[in-house]
Amino acid sequence: MLRNGFRVLFVLWAGSLWSLAAWVAPTLFYAQGDRHLAGLLASKLFSIETYAGLGVAVLALLLPRGPRFVWCYLAVALLSINEWVLKRIMAQAQVHGTAAALSFGAWHGVSAVLYVLACLAVLLLVWNEDFR
Repeated sequence: MLRNGFRVLFVLWAGSLWSLAAWVAPTLFYAQGDRHLAGLLASKLFSIETYAGLGVAVLALLLPRGPRFVWCYLAVALLSINEWVLKRIMAQAQVHGTAAALSFGAWHGVSAVLYVLACLAVLLLVWNEDFR
């Protein structure tokens, strides 16, 4: 039962990671005229993805073969870095123009790369995992 619950939650989370990057966030910026508000909304959605990933990772740890989900743990680690490290640096860069000699745009690019790597890690796990 726990394994089936994990499967469903993991696949839903993996799909939501990809959909947020592929069309939800871009649609926010397209539909919302205020780019700052669109950014705040997107940031909140990315935060939700991080917390959902933490929940999935905890559930994976409870499974008998939990250590085999290393790609899941890597994805959650990357999302956590985005949430608790880069988000603060990006806020500083937005206010002061730069943070650690990089602009907001550069930090945003670093954050985007980490998010894509997390998405790829989850895709790799889905691709290689036998969910039977």
